Amino acid sequence: MNIEIRDVVDHEGYIVADSILAELHITKREFANAIGLSHSAIIRKDRLYTVSTQQRLRQAIEILKRIEPWAGSISGAWSWYRTYPIAPLGDLTAEELVSRGRADDVRAYLSHIAEGGYA
Repeated sequence: MNIEIRDVVDHEGYIVADSILAELHITKREFANAIGLSHSAIIRKDRLYTVSTQQRLRQAIEILKRIEPWAGSISGAWSWYRTYPIAPLGDLTAEELVSRGRADDVRAYLSHIAEGGYA
């Protein structure tokens, strides 16, 4: 199954990652932890719709969607996100970097690779 960005955006433009979570067979708690959010940030509507929560969700989903073609699937992208140490970023995984508020570093790294740069 190929999940499109429109599959994770509701009619009001908010990220609701249920379709990705279903495809990955993970819970909201697992996803929240992997992107550096509390469980309540994803399950409580008043927290889900905050700018900071939406920004973190967008960052994580953008990274997963950028990795998906290389990984072959959203599941493969998730595996990379959680386990692949990125040498130029201190051997931290994308999960660790995003959780620390460094999603822009991951995106810059992915852009560098996409443009033919070395890992």
